[in-house]
Amino acid sequence: SGNPGGWHVVVAIADVAHYARPGDGLDLEARRRGNSVYFPDRVLPMLPEALSNGLCSLRPDEDRACLAAHLWYDRQGRKLRHRFVRGLMRSRARLTYEQIQAAFDGAPDPTTTPLLDGVIRPLYGAYAALAKARRKRGTLDLDLPEAEVRMGPDGRPTAIVTRPRLDSHRLIEEFMIGANVAAAETLDQAGMHCMYRIHDAPDAIKLEALAQLLQSLGMGRGPETLARPADLSRLLEQLKEHELSPIVSQLVLRAQSQAAYGPRNIGHFGLNLGHYAHFTSPIRRYADLIVHRALIAALRLGDDGLEDSVTIDDMQTLGAHLSRCERRAMEAERNAMSRFVALLLAERVGSAFWGRVTGVQKFGLFVRLDETMAEGLVPVATLGEYFAYDPGRQALIGRSSGTALALGCR
Repeated sequence: SGNPGGWHVVVAIADVAHYARPGDGLDLEARRRGNSVYFPDRVLPMLPEALSNGLCSLRPDEDRACLAAHLWYDRQGRKLRHRFVRGLMRSRARLTYEQIQAAFDGAPDPTTTPLLDGVIRPLYGAYAALAKARRKRGTLDLDLPEAEVRMGPDGRPTAIVTRPRLDSHRLIEEFMIGANVAAAETLDQAGMHCMYRIHDAPDAIKLEALAQLLQSLGMGRGPETLARPADLSRLLEQLKEHELSPIVSQLVLRAQSQAAYGPRNIGHFGLNLGHYAHFTSPIRRYADLIVHRALIAALRLGDDGLEDSVTIDDMQTLGAHLSRCERRAMEAERNAMSRFVALLLAERVGSAFWGRVTGVQKFGLFVRLDETMAEGLVPVATLGEYFAYDPGRQALIGRSSGTALALGCR
């Protein structure tokens, strides 16, 4: 009432802080690990399975402890207010992203049919309002393809596929962002230590390099026109149907600063937000558990909140540790994916594949295959004739044939 056309969104997250208390064995081991690590064939969890897949898993028709963010938005997607509560929730169904999308698109199944009018359509209505506000705010939207390994019964890879990006994925992400913002704002207003998720703007050298690369692709732009998230997003939108769009998206990604955790807030450049913290995944990220504890302490929601003795220096040290854990996990996940791709392609030595040039250097070409997203180096000595490197064109030029092998070529 009093908010015609507006929305009330509730984001309920498992109350991990209720089970993992500061300084106990669960807490110390979770802190050491920093986060869960996801490999194609297994997960190395931050928390024991009894919690991650049991007591802290929101199973249908079972009461579960939760920390919930109530978010009120107007019809334009502007947040009016928010409130955090601690309590019990009971999930009505466990749905996949594909199920929700199919139901909204007109193909509900027996599970989603009774939820269509009361739950699923309102979810998409709220998402439409938040997406409108996001576009107006101007964010960096890198909808990059994500590879998924299909495994056979023998534990060997059978295929590498591109995971589809659905609006059901995007709407959950948007609600999670809303809850994360609300958590950071609440802790800032309370004067409480917060483990912010910080993302600095790209430095001038990276923007200059990006501008030069775009110029070599015939998309000349000065670094000053790429300084804001909205500028970069506009560039990607303009190139959406261009064959070089995936390459430019990768170049924009490489130009970004590394996101990190820390108690000193500098905002989040990519999302164009002044306050941002990770709140929504305390099962798999220790930073989120710290944010939960800080909210519990700030809002007096229990005696298991962040301890008064924790200092800003303690949080700075912890933030640096969690940032290192995150980078270590990302590197391990990338290396594991590369090994599975190599294992799959080992059986196809001598086959021909379509691919695209993703990098050009004096010593050769970096190529990504279309089918498997596998990446590798093609040394210049294997190209059959002498090729000279032309940095201005981002190309290798054949001395005899004049063939240009340039960034983005297929």
